Amino acid sequence: MTPNGKSETSPSAGRTPFPRVFWVANAIEILERFAYYGIYFGFGIYLTHLGYSRDQLGYIQSLFLLLSYAVPVVSGTFADRYGFKPVLIVSYLAYLPSILLLMLTKSFSGIALTMLSIGLAAGIFKPLIAGTVRVTTDTTNKTLGFGIFYAMVNVGGSFGPIVAGRLRAISWNYAFLAAAIAVALMLLITVLFYKEPPRQRQTQTLGQRIGEIGRALADVKFTVFLILLGLFFWLPFWAFFNLCALYVDSNLDTARLYQDMRSVLGGSVAGFFARKGEDGSLRVIGETISHTGYIIMILQLGISRVFERFRPMPSFLFGLGVAAAGLGVIGAARMHGVSLVFVGIFLFAVGEMITSPRIQEYITWIAPKEKAGLYMGSNFLAVMIGGFLSGIVYTKLYAWFTAGGRPELVWYAMAAHVAVAIGVFAVFVKIGGEFREQSA
Repeated sequence: MTPNGKSETSPSAGRTPFPRVFWVANAIEILERFAYYGIYFGFGIYLTHLGYSRDQLGYIQSLFLLLSYAVPVVSGTFADRYGFKPVLIVSYLAYLPSILLLMLTKSFSGIALTMLSIGLAAGIFKPLIAGTVRVTTDTTNKTLGFGIFYAMVNVGGSFGPIVAGRLRAISWNYAFLAAAIAVALMLLITVLFYKEPPRQRQTQTLGQRIGEIGRALADVKFTVFLILLGLFFWLPFWAFFNLCALYVDSNLDTARLYQDMRSVLGGSVAGFFARKGEDGSLRVIGETISHTGYIIMILQLGISRVFERFRPMPSFLFGLGVAAAGLGVIGAARMHGVSLVFVGIFLFAVGEMITSPRIQEYITWIAPKEKAGLYMGSNFLAVMIGGFLSGIVYTKLYAWFTAGGRPELVWYAMAAHVAVAIGVFAVFVKIGGEFREQSA
C-alpha cells in the first residue's frame, strides 16, 4: 500500500512477457548441464576406476577446461554472424559422438581425445543460450530472465551428477548413455522448436573480435586484475569441482556418511544418493553430493538480495573468506567426522554465491556500456587461466598428498590459497584503487 492507502503497481505489471524461444533455450540449458556435469563430476572417479593415475587425470582436466573457456570467443563470434541455431547444432554434432565414444574407448589417449572433444563441444555451446536470453529480454525483464537462466543451469548441474552417479553404480556405460540421450533431446528440441530470435546480425570477423579483446587488455590495471582472478579465484574454484567427488568417493568413509544422512533424512531419501558397496553396505555416491548446485538453487536469490546492499569488492573479499573456511572444513571431514563434508560444501557454496555473480557483475559495470560484452568476453580469459592450471596444480598435488597418506592436506592447501587471495586483492585495491563503476 502507498501512504495514501492505495495499492502500488505490481512490479510485474509493465514486464514484457518472455517469448517462446526463451523457454525453449532454458529447457536446452537444463539438458546440456545435465549431460556436462553428469560426466565431468564423476570423471575423476571413472579414470581411477580404470586404473589411471591422478597425474594423468590432472592433465585431462586442465586441457578440458582450457578448451571449454577458450572456444567461446570463437563460437560467440560465429553465432553473432551466422545465427545461434546453426552453431547450436554444430555443438551437438561434436557432443553426441564424443559421449558415445566414452562407451567404446578405454585407452588413456582415446579417453583424453574424447574428453577434449566434449570440452570443444561445451565451449561451442557455452555462449549461445546466455546470448539467447540476452536478446530475448529487455530492461523490464532482464533481471528475472537471467535469474531463471541461472536457476536452470543449477537444476541441470544438480540432477546430472545424481542420475549419472546412480547409473554408474550399475554400469558406467549407462551413465554415458544418459548424457548422450540428453544431447539427442537437445538436438530434437532445437530442430523442432528453437526459432532464431530476431536481432541485428554482426559483421565482425574473428580477427576483429580478437583485436578488440587486445585493446581491452591494453588497460594494464584491468589485465593484472584478470590475471589475479585467474590465479587466486578461478584456480582454487575449479580445483574444488575437479576433486570433491573423487575425494569423497575415495578418501571418506561413505558407509558412515550414508548412516549419518539416513539418521537425518530417513532411509528412502538417503538411499537415493547411495549404492551397495562390495561388502553389501550402502555407501554414498561421491558425485551425488559433491557439488554446489542444489544449495545455489535454494539460496542464491536470498544471498544476492543481502549482498546487493554492499559494494562489490568488500563483498567479494568476504565471500572468499567464507569459501576458504569451507575448503578447510572439507579437509577436516576425513579426520574429524565425515559429515563435516556437508558443512564444508555448504560454506563453499555460500562463498561461491557471494563471489562469482558479484565479480562478474563488477566486470560488466566497470566497462563502458558499449563494451560490456567485450569486457565479459575478456573475463573468459581469467576463467581459462584458473581452469587450465587447476588440474596441473591441484590434481597433481592431491596425488602427491594421497601417496603420502594425507589426501586431506590438498583442501588445507586450497583454503590457504584462497586466504592469501584475500590479501592479494586487498593490496591490489589499496595500490591501484577500485575500478570506477559506470553509471546506468
